[in-house]
Amino acid sequence: MENPASTAVAPPPSRPWYTILYVQVLIAIAAGVIIGYFDPKLGIQLKPLGDGFIALIRMMIAPVIFCTIVHGIASMGDLKKVGRVGIKTLVYFEAVSTLALIVGLIVAEVLRPGAGFNIDPTTLDPKAVATYVTRAKEEGIIPHLLAIIPNTFVGAFSTGDLLQVLLISILTGFSLSFMGSVGVTVARGIDVAARVFFGVIRIIVRAAPIGAFGAMAFTVGAQGIQSLVKLGELILTFYFTSALFVIVVLGAIARLAGFSIFRFLAYIKDEFLIVLGTSSSESVLPHMMAKMEHLGASKSVVGLVIPTGYSFNLDGTNIYMTLATLFLAQATNTPLTLPQELGILAIAMLTSKGASGVTGAGFVTLAATLAIVPTIPIQALAILVGIDKFMSECRALTNLVGNGVATIVISRWEGELDAKALHETMAHPIKVGEEMERLPA
Repeated sequence: MENPASTAVAPPPSRPWYTILYVQVLIAIAAGVIIGYFDPKLGIQLKPLGDGFIALIRMMIAPVIFCTIVHGIASMGDLKKVGRVGIKTLVYFEAVSTLALIVGLIVAEVLRPGAGFNIDPTTLDPKAVATYVTRAKEEGIIPHLLAIIPNTFVGAFSTGDLLQVLLISILTGFSLSFMGSVGVTVARGIDVAARVFFGVIRIIVRAAPIGAFGAMAFTVGAQGIQSLVKLGELILTFYFTSALFVIVVLGAIARLAGFSIFRFLAYIKDEFLIVLGTSSSESVLPHMMAKMEHLGASKSVVGLVIPTGYSFNLDGTNIYMTLATLFLAQATNTPLTLPQELGILAIAMLTSKGASGVTGAGFVTLAATLAIVPTIPIQALAILVGIDKFMSECRALTNLVGNGVATIVISRWEGELDAKALHETMAHPIKVGEEMERLPA
C-alpha cells in the first residue's frame, strides 16, 4: 500500500504567523488568563464563548462518528477483517485503560496527595455536588448499560450519547456489508456526507481561539489563581501521573510499534493547544482522524479506532478516577483496605466506559463511581468542584494522546504502516485547517 509520505506533495505556501490557528489559540489562552485575573467579573461573563464553541463541536460529533464508523465497516468488505480489527481494538483498549487505572491507584498510594487535609465531610455543602450526585444515581451500572440502547434510531443523534451512536453505527455498518453492491453505493453516499460534516467542523474550528479565550477567562475569573495554590498538590500529582503514563506506558507501547512518543507528541502539537484551550478532546476529533490517515493508516481502521476510543479508551479519565477517589478517601481520613481498593478498580473499569471527552464528563463518572462505593462520602466531591476545570484539561490531553497511539498500533498490527514511513511522515505534519483538503478524495 502506498503511504501518503511517499507521494510528492507541493508544500503549502507560507502564511503570516498570526494566521496560524494554534498561534491564535495560544494568544487567546494568554489573553483569557489576563482578563480573568485583572477583571474577574468580566471573565465570568465571557463563559458563554467557551460553552458556545463546545456546543458547536458537540453538535457535529454524532453525525461524524456515525458516518466514519459506518463507512469504515462497510468499506472493509471482508467482515472477518471487521471482526479482527474490532477485537484487537477492544482488547488493546481494555488492557491500556486498566493500566491507566492501576497507575492512578499506585501513584495515589505512594504520594498520598490527600493526606493531612483532615476534612470533615459533614462540614461540606452537599448542594455543590447535588447535580453530579443526582446524575450519578440515575446512571447506575444496570441503567448505564441499558441506556446504550436509544429510544429511537434518531434519538441517539438528538441526545449526542456516544455509546448510543456507536451502537447504531456498528449495526448500520454491518447491515450495509450484507447488501452487496447496493450497500457499496450507500456507503459512498455516507462518505460524501462525512466530508460535508468535516467541512462544517473545519469552519467551526476557526472559532477555537474565541472558545479558548472565553473558557480560560471564566476559569481564572471564577476560581482565581488561588484555586491553583489551594489544591495545587493534587493538580500537580495528576499532571505528573498523566505525564508519567504517557512517557513510560504509552512510550513503551510506541517503541514496540516502531515510533517515538516524543515525535508523535510533536506531530499533534496543534491539536494539543486547541484541547488545552477548550478542555475537550472532541474538538479535534476530525483533525486527529485526518492526521492518522496522513500517517498511512487506512480510512476504515481510523474510522473504527478513533471514534470507539472516545468512549472506551479514556486513559486520562481513568487515571483521574482512581487518583481522585483515593485522594478523597485520604482527605476525609477514610481508611481503605486492599480488597476495597481492588473493588474500586473493578467498578471504575465499568463506570469509565462511555465518558466522553467533553468538560465535566470525568467528574460525573467519578460521582457514579463514588455512588457505588459507599465507604467514601460522596459529598466529599465538593472538594474537587473548584479545580475540575484544570483537571479536565489534563484528562482531555491524555485521552487525545492515548487514542492517537492506539490508532497507530492497530494500523501496525494490520500491516498498514512501517517504522520508516512513520518517521518521515511525522516530520512533515499537516496543519490544523488543512487536513480535509490534503486527504485524497
